[in-house]
Amino acid sequence: MRASARAAAIARLTLTKKAYDVAVLDLRGLTTMADFFVVCSADSEPQIKAIADAVEEGMEEGGEVPWHKEAGSPNWVLLDYVDVVLHIFHKEARSFYSLEKLWGDATITAVTDENPEPDLEARAKQEPELLEAPKAVGKIKVQKAKTALKKGGKAGKAGKAAKPGKPGKPGKPGKPGRSKAVKTAPKKSGARSPGKKPGSPRTGRQS
Repeated sequence: MRASARAAAIARLTLTKKAYDVAVLDLRGLTTMADFFVVCSADSEPQIKAIADAVEEGMEEGGEVPWHKEAGSPNWVLLDYVDVVLHIFHKEARSFYSLEKLWGDATITAVTDENPEPDLEARAKQEPELLEAPKAVGKIKVQKAKTALKKGGKAGKAGKAAKPGKPGKPGKPGKPGRSKAVKTAPKKSGARSPGKKPGSPRTGRQS
């Protein structure tokens, strides 16, 4: 499926859950992030979730699943299909992020119940070089890497264990030292052991 057909299909699916102000931004020739953004508005968090679920289920029937899903907040959900990215906004959050202004150079096409089949290739027909625009190469590489991980890559060969070194020669034993006798003074009978003066304070701080 071409990116333009994928974007149109996603936009139509959002309409099944009463999304409004649905717009497709043609980003070809402007960025390698994606070819299209699909942007739509909803009135509540449950509606945002319903729209996202409807798009996922509808696209999955055609064998397509999002490469990445993200909920930046309860008021915004993103579904990333590599070359097409869907942004579902609460109406207030949409005006805050204002993607249409941010990508002011993009060609914007409205998708409505009256116009559910937009011609997203009209611009490409006028500017054929857009068909050769670089794709989101980085994302595709990551997607392939993740697919490889799921299938299970070949385990690398274990490195050889290092050979144990030769034991060193034992050293010569040293001469035994002479122990000096310690003279101790005999204790006097009845002598008191030295201590603190009566009434001196004790240091009770623990280190």
